Order: sequence, then structure tokens, then C-alpha cells
Amino acid sequence: MTLDSRRVHAIIGTMQVPLQRLDPDLPVPRRAHPGDGGLDLHARDDVALRPGEWATVPTGIAVAIPEGFAGLVTPRSGLAARHGVGVANGPGLVDTGYRGEVKVILVNHGVEPVDITRGDRIAQLVIVPIPEWDFEEVRELPDSARGEGGFGSTGT
Repeated sequence: MTLDSRRVHAIIGTMQVPLQRLDPDLPVPRRAHPGDGGLDLHARDDVALRPGEWATVPTGIAVAIPEGFAGLVTPRSGLAARHGVGVANGPGLVDTGYRGEVKVILVNHGVEPVDITRGDRIAQLVIVPIPEWDFEEVRELPDSARGEGGFGSTGT
């Protein structure tokens, strides 16, 4: 079964997420291509990352994620592929009640220094539904085909 995005939009519509620009000179986050899941976040400051270093980089925006959703700050694959730069706590989490500036903890996993320039696209924001859930304590977990097989248990 395939997911028809037009049908999904017809059912749930387009969600409006309030956004406050804290730096009017930076672009508002937007999708690079129609249908993309993430919207690009931009660096508010210049940052130099030596190999192994990390820095918290402000994005110049604050958002009000609607109830029942969360924002995930995910790495940009281009930064990772070209320079080894990722999101240290990737994905970062923007909870529905947070109203401060969205910041990205970038880390340089590469072997060369990387300069991030103000306005560079540094991460993506993805908004996902979060169902209400709690733990239910049980004596035993139900069986599954995988069982207790963990790290490396599939042979790859």
C-alpha cells in the first residue's frame, strides 16, 4: 500500500506552526524541494569546528510546536557526507511547550576543521506526531520473533 500525500493533506490539512523570527536577516526555514520532510535551519553565528569539537549554534527562530507533536532537529546529509558534521544529540528534540530559540549542537566527526558561516544550512526541523503513552508494568513481555536478540543479532 502506498501513501498518497494528497489524500493525507485532504484528511489532516496543513498544520500551521507559529514561528518567531529572532533574526530578521536570516531566511525563514523552508523545504528545499516540494514534499521534503524537513525544513532547513540556518546558522545565526559563525562557528569554527576543529575535529572532535562541538558547538551549540543558534538558528534565529523560535517555534510553538502544536500539542500532540514534537520537533526533531536532524542532521543534513550533505554536511555529514562532505565534512563529517552531524547533530551531537541527533535528533535533538523540541518539545511542544518550549518557546526559546531553536539551537543545534553540531559536532565535527571529520578529520579537517570546518567553518560554519552565518546563514549556512546546518540542520533540518521535522515535525512528527507524538501519541499520548505511558508504561504498563507487566510480569513478562509478550513473545516476538526476535526475542532478546540485540546488537548484531541479525548477522550484519
